[in-house]
Amino acid sequence: MIRHIVCFKLADNSERECWRAKEVLLSMIGNVPTIRKIEVGLDFLHSGRSYDILLAVDVDDRTALDEYANDPYHCGVVKTHMHAVCASSVTVDYEF
Repeated sequence: MIRHIVCFKLADNSERECWRAKEVLLSMIGNVPTIRKIEVGLDFLHSGRSYDILLAVDVDDRTALDEYANDPYHCGVVKTHMHAVCASSVTVDYEF
């Protein structure tokens, strides 16, 4: 299994915008077939080091990760929205 993690810092990290981004990320459920598990968390500390949103997606293998990365719904809906609202992001992918 592969876990793909992305932390997002939003340009407007108001509660409303964070919840909207969470809804968009969770909309991949049922729309991106390679996803085996998805988790989205919102930061509550709001420290100087904090990112606003964490996305964790589990897929079967590296082939599935590539399919996820290029999935039309993921690219056309989710990435489009997140790129529009993000100030920055970091990511890590690992096998477990």
